[in-house]
Amino acid sequence: MRYLDLTRERVAVIGAQIATRWRRSLQLRVVALTLALTAAVVAIIGYVLMTQIRDQLLNAKQRVAIEQASTGVRHLEQQIAIVGGGSGQSSLSETVRTSVSSLQARSTAAGQFYVLAVERNDAGAIVRTIASQSAPSSAELPRDLQKQVRKGNLVHEYATVQIDRVTTQVLMVGSPVPGDYAGYELYYVYPLQNEIDVMTFVERTVIAAALAFMVLIPGVGLLVSRLVVLPVREASDIAERLADGNLQERMDVRGEDDLARLATSFNKMAGSLSSQIARLELLSQVQQRFSSDVSHELRTPLTTVRMAAEMLYDYREDFPDIAARSAELLHAELDRFEALLKDLLEISRYDAGGLALDAEVEDVPALITRVVDAYRSLAADQGCELVVRIADDVGTAEISPRRIERVLRNLIANALEHGMHEPVEIDAAADDEVLAISVRDHGIGIDETAAEHLFDRFWRADPSRVRKLGGTGLGMAISLEDVRLHGGWLQVWGSPGRGTCFRVTVPLRAGETVTHSTLPLVPDGQTGGAAGGVPSVVPIMPALEAGPVPTPARPREGSE
Repeated sequence: MRYLDLTRERVAVIGAQIATRWRRSLQLRVVALTLALTAAVVAIIGYVLMTQIRDQLLNAKQRVAIEQASTGVRHLEQQIAIVGGGSGQSSLSETVRTSVSSLQARSTAAGQFYVLAVERNDAGAIVRTIASQSAPSSAELPRDLQKQVRKGNLVHEYATVQIDRVTTQVLMVGSPVPGDYAGYELYYVYPLQNEIDVMTFVERTVIAAALAFMVLIPGVGLLVSRLVVLPVREASDIAERLADGNLQERMDVRGEDDLARLATSFNKMAGSLSSQIARLELLSQVQQRFSSDVSHELRTPLTTVRMAAEMLYDYREDFPDIAARSAELLHAELDRFEALLKDLLEISRYDAGGLALDAEVEDVPALITRVVDAYRSLAADQGCELVVRIADDVGTAEISPRRIERVLRNLIANALEHGMHEPVEIDAAADDEVLAISVRDHGIGIDETAAEHLFDRFWRADPSRVRKLGGTGLGMAISLEDVRLHGGWLQVWGSPGRGTCFRVTVPLRAGETVTHSTLPLVPDGQTGGAAGGVPSVVPIMPALEAGPVPTPARPREGSE
C-alpha cells in the first residue's frame, strides 16, 4: 500500500509539473498542437492510401480471376460435351482430370493459382474431387461459396486455407459446369501472398513516412514557434527588468517585419514609461523635500508660538472670559498642530525610504498592557470597556517597541472613536513564527467605499463627523508603514453596523516573512453577504508573498 501511495504521489507530482509546463510554455503548446495535427493528418492520409491500394490490388485480382474462371468453365464444358455421356464414367473422369491439368498449366495475369473440379450426385453430395497438384482439398471450400455455386452462380469469396500445410489467405472463384452432363463444379484458388507482400511493403513505407513526418513537422513547428517565442520571451525579460527599476533596458530591433514593429512599439512604450516615471520621481522628491523642509521650518516658529501660548494659558484666569477661552483653544490646537508636524516628519522619513527596523527583544504582554492602561481613563470617558485577551503562548518578540506601541495606540484610539460605547476587544496570540494582535470594535463599521480609502492620508470615513479624540488624519497611514517595516501584514474586516476588526501580524524574529496569522480576521458569526452589509477586507502585505490572505487585493492606504 505504501508503494502504491508513493507511486500515486510521483504520478501526481509529474502530472502537476507537466500541467505547469503546459500552462507556461507557448512553444510547448505550439509543438504539441502541431504534433497532434500532424498525427491526425498522417493517420487519415495513410489509411486512405492503404485502403485505395488494397482495393485496387484486390479488384484487379478479382477481375482477372473471374475472367479466367469463366474461360475454364467454358473449356471444361466443351471437353465434357465432346466426350459425351455414352463413353462411360471412367472416360468422363479422365477427360475432367485432363482438362484440370490443362487449365492448371495455363498462364494468367492473376498469378499463382490452383484448380479443383468437384463432381456431385443428385443429392448434392461430393462424389469425387479432381484437383491440381498442391491444391487444397474440397473440404476447405467455404460452405457459403458452395451453396451459391449449387444455385448456378459464378461467385468469389476470400478465405483462409491450408496449402502445403501452410495457412494462406486466398481468393476462391467457383462456378457450376453447364451442359447436358451437369454435375461438375469448377473452383479456382488464388493465393494472395503477393498482394499481402505488396500491402506489407506499402504499410511499412507509410509508417516510415508517418514517423518521418511526426519528427520533421514538429521540428519545423518548433523552429517556427521559436522564431516567434524568442522575441516574446525577450520582451517579457526586459519588462521584468524594467519593473525592477532598470529603465534603460530596450529590445533589439531586427528587420522590418511584425516582430520588428513589436520591438519598436515596445521600446517606445518603455521610453515613455521611463520618462513618466522619472518625472513622477522628480515630483515625488520635490514633494517630499517640500514636506520635510516645511515641517522642519515650522518647528522654530511653533516653539515661539508655544512659549507665548503657554504663558497666555497660565494667566488665563486673569483674562476676561472670552480671552481665557481663546487661550484654552490656542493651547489645545497647538498640541494638535505639533502632533501633526511630528506625523508629517515621520511620513516624510518613510517616503524617503531611508528607515531601518530598530528591532529588539520585547515583552509583548507587557507592551500591550502598557498601551491599554494608558487608554483606560479615555475609554471610561467614552463609555467603552477595554477587554484584553492575551494567549499563554505570547511571550517575547523581535520588534520595534516604539512602532508597535504607536500602531496599537492608533488602532485603540480609532476603535474608541467609532465604538459607539460598545466594548473594544484586544486579542493577542502567537506560535513559533508569527505574532498577531487584533483590535475589534462593535461600532459603526465600514463599507466598501471606506475600505477603498481606509489607509489614505488625511481621509475620513464621514467628513461631517466631529472627532472627539483629536488625531491628525495620518495615524492609519503611519501604522501601515510601521507594520510594513516589520515585514508583516495590517489587515481589516468591517461591515456597516457590525463594527470593525484590525489585525496586525508580524514575524517573531526580525527579517523573516509572514505567511499566516494566528488570529482570525473575520469575527465569529460574521460572514460575507449578510443582511447587515458586505464585509470589506483590505489585506496589506509587504510584497507578493504567498499566505492565507482573506481576499487578495492591492494594498490600500487610509484611515477609518
